[in-house]
Amino acid sequence: MLELQNISFTAPDGKDILKNISLTVDDRFVAITGPNGSGKSTLLKVIMGIVTPTAGKIILDGEDITDLPINERANRGMGLAFQQPVHFKGLKVRDLLELAGAKDTPKKTRYLHACDILGQVGLCAQDYIDRELDGTLSGGEMKRIEIAMTAARGTKLTLFDEPEAGIDLWSFQSLIHVFEKLHEQTGGNVLIISHQERILNIADKIIYLKDGEVDQYDDRDKVISRLSFGARQKACNYCGDMREEG
Repeated sequence: MLELQNISFTAPDGKDILKNISLTVDDRFVAITGPNGSGKSTLLKVIMGIVTPTAGKIILDGEDITDLPINERANRGMGLAFQQPVHFKGLKVRDLLELAGAKDTPKKTRYLHACDILGQVGLCAQDYIDRELDGTLSGGEMKRIEIAMTAARGTKLTLFDEPEAGIDLWSFQSLIHVFEKLHEQTGGNVLIISHQERILNIADKIIYLKDGEVDQYDDRDKVISRLSFGARQKACNYCGDMREEG
């Protein structure tokens, strides 16, 4: 379980990015959505330890991890897939996935597991397992490989920053299947930043950030219903008709 207590973050230029955020993540899938610039990516970086909050505490399974570095958070079962995947020059796909796997698992088993995970993210293992992680891979291919690496780690708290970005040709159902397998394997939590309705529709709860604050945090259907009504109301205001449609 992840608990954020009064988390704030002020950028070096003095701009308040996150403002007194308090919430608990204890559901299978929790989605974070909201307008551009609302602080979504910064919030994930704060949780993972890439960015240090200006104020507040981060509690993971009852332990205060606010001051722990990234590697210590990773050792406690946290993982993050970035919006823009990181390239690892000099490594092959198999190296990355095998390194991500459990260290006490035989190497052959880790290799077979890596091949299976590549298939889950829509990549043919035969074509990709020995590819180098360099500029010959497209952004979408790197995105899928990073998701595969995150899945191979089997973390109990997995953070995804817009995992659907750059993989338009890949079935959303395949992406959802990866999330479901993660939960089955670890029993942990998945926290996803997304604007895609199909991703939001699989969430148990949705966090809606606005101007660096939690505007809404509730069950998926309730938040989607409120956001949908807001969109209809805005359209009606534009044309002067205040009726609720639909």
